[in-house]
Amino acid sequence: MSPVKTAPAELTAGDAALRAQYLTEVLGLLYPPPCAAHRGRAAGETVAEYVVVPDARKPRLLVPTSRKVAAAAVRRYAEPQSRTARLKRDAVVAALRTGMSGLLLRDRIRVTGPVEESIDGHLRAALGRELSVSIHIGPARANRKPVLQLISPAGETFAFGKLGTGPLTQRLVREETNALVALGAAGLSKLTVPRVLHAGQWRGMQVLVQSALPVWLPRAPLDPRRLAAAMLDVAGCCGYFTATLTASAYWGEMRGRLAAVADRAEGRALATAADLLAGRVGDTMLRFGAWHGDWAPWNMANLADALLVWDWERFATGVPVGFDAVHYELQRRIQADGDAAAAVDATVRRAGELLAPFGLAPEVRELTALLYLVDLAARYLSDRQAEAGARLGVLGTWLLPVLIRRVEEL
Repeated sequence: MSPVKTAPAELTAGDAALRAQYLTEVLGLLYPPPCAAHRGRAAGETVAEYVVVPDARKPRLLVPTSRKVAAAAVRRYAEPQSRTARLKRDAVVAALRTGMSGLLLRDRIRVTGPVEESIDGHLRAALGRELSVSIHIGPARANRKPVLQLISPAGETFAFGKLGTGPLTQRLVREETNALVALGAAGLSKLTVPRVLHAGQWRGMQVLVQSALPVWLPRAPLDPRRLAAAMLDVAGCCGYFTATLTASAYWGEMRGRLAAVADRAEGRALATAADLLAGRVGDTMLRFGAWHGDWAPWNMANLADALLVWDWERFATGVPVGFDAVHYELQRRIQADGDAAAAVDATVRRAGELLAPFGLAPEVRELTALLYLVDLAARYLSDRQAEAGARLGVLGTWLLPVLIRRVEEL
């Protein structure tokens, strides 16, 4: 989920400090003893040397010190979502290319030790090629994990890696691996997904390396019909079935997920709203298929000849058709204006228009949007996003009030 300006102060005040803390944690995971990370000069065999972007107080990216590799790492690790962000990104790329980064980006980290004990050595052996690693330092959230950009000596970004470090993130990395394998064999024709280059374990962590999609190529305006066609391609990739809501396996699983979070006030409020929803429309016939699970503007790129979609760790089958369209609209609205509660309300109001391309009967479109909100809320609670410091983790400030009101108005 993208950050919102109206997030509770207690979840946003420490973002820089949490990133700095996470930087230390990630370096310890990727370069465990006998390797060691040093701020500044240090004796010993050098495994890797990084520039901290923008600095060690609020780190967002570690890039190798090679000019060509560092510039490629910054240019290709993410697509800025605003003109100001693009200008800042381009200034950093220019500084790295020209060698002026020493004036603007002063913080350095040197890793020493035996290379075979490092993530660099593991990935070189697993992939059979030379590479440099750039490390993304993301915001606090329960599913945060080390994300690595793998770059050739010539400055080519050829892969991205993810490491699952705890129970939740290990499960997500395994599930993304399985999703990419399944999607690779599904015959998708309306979108392009990454290929699995390597999967396995390293030092107790789950590792996935996937091919890099060319997200840095020029973007094209996104045609809503093209987006809907791609979402339908995914929805049907594993087949469809129909069932009433309360008779479906989906609802049985959802009741289990709700029971698992009933120890918290927000979980109990969510379960009450879900029960009320099922009581009123439980005998409605729905169509079930697959969904990406987090189809958002920052997880896709529309090129002139291809629609690229990544981050498949939430992919699932047997969910109400149309969830991807509702999720995309909600994330787009949150990203645009930051008012999450208003974004939820506006998204539900647009359910009829959003879900028309999916062949859903008019009477089930708002129901589908409300079911999606229940699903998303259950995910946030089961992942314990609030406890992890996620900026949208406190559901009572945005999602639950709108969901409860909408269900009561049915």
